[in-house]
Amino acid sequence: MTASMQNRTTAAYYVQAVISFALATAALGLGIAYLPVSAWMRAFLAVGLLYEITSAFTLAKVVRDRQEAGELTSRVDQARLDKLLAEHDPFKVEGM
Repeated sequence: MTASMQNRTTAAYYVQAVISFALATAALGLGIAYLPVSAWMRAFLAVGLLYEITSAFTLAKVVRDRQEAGELTSRVDQARLDKLLAEHDPFKVEGM
């Protein structure tokens, strides 16, 4: 694996992100569950919470996919440039 293809996050950062997401979701879920409103209002807020979570995952995936596509294009362009520079000889005399 090249340096550009290696994972850029540490295990600790990943665990922190997962725990943060779990705590935020649990806290909001408990807040909705104990609201002093009717069950229908709590259900509506719970569905809104689920929709927000799925939207966040979708947005994260789209951003990641666009970033990866940009990196792939950049690597292809860099490989073409490297090939041109390797083939170029400034001291080569034409016609010899």
